[in-house]
Amino acid sequence: MKSRTFTALALIPPVVYVLGWAPEWLFLLVLIAVAELCLREYFAICRHAGFQPMAGTGYGAGAIVCLVAAAYVSRLTLALPVLAAVPLLILCLAMFGTPDLKHYLGKVACTLFGLLYIPGTLAVLVPLRYSSGVPAWEIDRLRGRFWMMVLFAAIWGGDILAYFVGRTIGRRPLVPRISPKKTVEGAIGGLLGSVLAALGVRLAFARVHPNIKMSWLILIVLLVALAGQAGDLVESALKRGAEIKDSGSLLPGHGGMLDRLDSLLFAAPTLWLVLTAVGNQ
Repeated sequence: MKSRTFTALALIPPVVYVLGWAPEWLFLLVLIAVAELCLREYFAICRHAGFQPMAGTGYGAGAIVCLVAAAYVSRLTLALPVLAAVPLLILCLAMFGTPDLKHYLGKVACTLFGLLYIPGTLAVLVPLRYSSGVPAWEIDRLRGRFWMMVLFAAIWGGDILAYFVGRTIGRRPLVPRISPKKTVEGAIGGLLGSVLAALGVRLAFARVHPNIKMSWLILIVLLVALAGQAGDLVESALKRGAEIKDSGSLLPGHGGMLDRLDSLLFAAPTLWLVLTAVGNQ
């Protein structure tokens, strides 16, 4: 518990700076580094499960996916064609890099899934933070900072309250086949923690937050929090299938980078899709 708390306290200041105040080039550099670390752990899970991922190709393609997100923000027209070429290139490279074609499908599938699962979801953080063209409530870069803070506050607040509620009053298992320690009470506490944390961000950004009703904000946060809990369970299912406890040991008390960001992988695209859909109404 002490190492978990110390790691969290040490990471909060730099993470908050990168999310809300870093220049775009630094934000993108950190995003690529984080995506590569997560891919490394994901490919290790694949190997434990008996697959043979194309790790080198995956790392390069993961960086391209993140750069495409930055190009999208900059309105570069080649962004989508480059993104579409990535899976086609992997399909071709795998043919020549797989001596036994019985492994071809598994190699391609786990690599492409990894790109969708990690850089494909993390990349939405770039337009969410920096795009001035997001239609939802006329988000600009300052308000993009607000939504980034809401996103991460919802995840962190949910994790903290879910942990303490689950430990103190948790009785009914949530999905014991996937994660035996998670409880229904902890999941409900996590939703409450997400809402309270997001409302705290709204108060802190009272002068710059979008013109959005409290009820709408709570609804959005609940959707994001539910997606985050689903992301946590999905990563737990991957690890249980590979018969490993943690994705890595990079963060003392937390496990690997993928263990720490599993909720974000589902929560970030959910927030982006909700804001875009509502803004287009």
